[in-house]
Amino acid sequence: MFVDKVKIYIKAGDGGDGAVSFHREKYVAAGGPDGGNGGKGGNIVFQVDTNLSTLLDFRYHKKYVAKRGENGGAKRCTGKSAPDLVIKVPRGTIVRNAKNGRIMADLSTDEPQILAKGGNGGRGNCNFATSTRQIPRFAKPGFPGEEFEVILELKLLADVGLVGYPNVGKSTLISVVSAAKPKIANYHFTTLTPVLGVVQCNAESSFVMADIPGLIEGASDGVGLGHAFLRHVERCRLILHVVDVSGSEGRDPIADYETIQQELERFNADLAARPQMVAANKCDMATEEQIAAFRNYIEQEKGLPFFCISAATTQGTKELVQAIGAKLTELPPILQYEPEPLSAEELAEATEKGTFEIEVEDGVYYIDAKFLEPILRTVNLDDYSSLQYFQKVLRSSGIIDKLEEMGIQEGDTVNLYGFEFDFVS
Repeated sequence: MFVDKVKIYIKAGDGGDGAVSFHREKYVAAGGPDGGNGGKGGNIVFQVDTNLSTLLDFRYHKKYVAKRGENGGAKRCTGKSAPDLVIKVPRGTIVRNAKNGRIMADLSTDEPQILAKGGNGGRGNCNFATSTRQIPRFAKPGFPGEEFEVILELKLLADVGLVGYPNVGKSTLISVVSAAKPKIANYHFTTLTPVLGVVQCNAESSFVMADIPGLIEGASDGVGLGHAFLRHVERCRLILHVVDVSGSEGRDPIADYETIQQELERFNADLAARPQMVAANKCDMATEEQIAAFRNYIEQEKGLPFFCISAATTQGTKELVQAIGAKLTELPPILQYEPEPLSAEELAEATEKGTFEIEVEDGVYYIDAKFLEPILRTVNLDDYSSLQYFQKVLRSSGIIDKLEEMGIQEGDTVNLYGFEFDFVS
């Protein structure tokens, strides 16, 4: 089964928590705090695997979560960082943010790409010792790893894309000019998945040709198979129109060319503007008048290179291959997509990490501040220095200033995710 588009969930590992520990050793009085830092969480890394040609595996495995870092230990021992989670994908896979479609990475090279970064480890209590706070009984929790829902979209890497109506001979052509073995039969939609073949021009040069399943009118709107596979032509450096010049199925070759060209334009205007060639196939079945009329239309009206071939008998295929190879030397390399910058919504989310909201109900001040949740679970209510540190966080984040601005009085109740305390200025 050929699968070229899937949605998956990825989450990098959380950082390990810092440790609360005190040095205890014989003959060493008041050893002091020695809690170590937590380890870093594992990254989510995407890597190209040349042995893969489809995204089928992701159809059944849709959740990828890296391991969290280990917690810190005594004697200032830092927790072990978690290994990266490496996800193998076929070459040509594009990763998009499922929320807004932003391109996050283009897996077209062998270079691994980090898509979600693991959280850093929290600091142990040895980092919070000062001259006035010599026994800190608190530590910082690990930071959460990044998480996304992403869409994996496979766009084949090919130099030349064969486009045309079903049953015009695209599969036969790629089978005679390369070692590819597509299914060939005398009925429509014989080819149900894109087929790649390496075409050898000479001993030193070659190019990759892709047989795109048959397009028909309305393909850009999802009619036939075209909508599913038009994306695989987007990277091609050269478009080769294969047209049945004999009109063996009762269609006009000029109308065929125009229809396919219109579908390319509707799908992607840049794609329709790519360099093109036209191969008039089944010329052994066509009359001289049919060939001459189509040649005149392509060369005179469209200004495109025209080749008269018969894929079934290999007539003219060598000349076509040599012409394609020569043309490709003049064209830029295969299209690669650059990662796009963060959207306005994502930037807003990033800046909101330190934001908070306060509401008053029945004299109770309810604070909603997500960034305080991990800090809150490390607060030791029985330790003065721990509560002092928590109050410092409330002050530095602007929460206390906001409470005072709202008119809070000494002894009023403050609720932070179920944790209630009396306000003390």
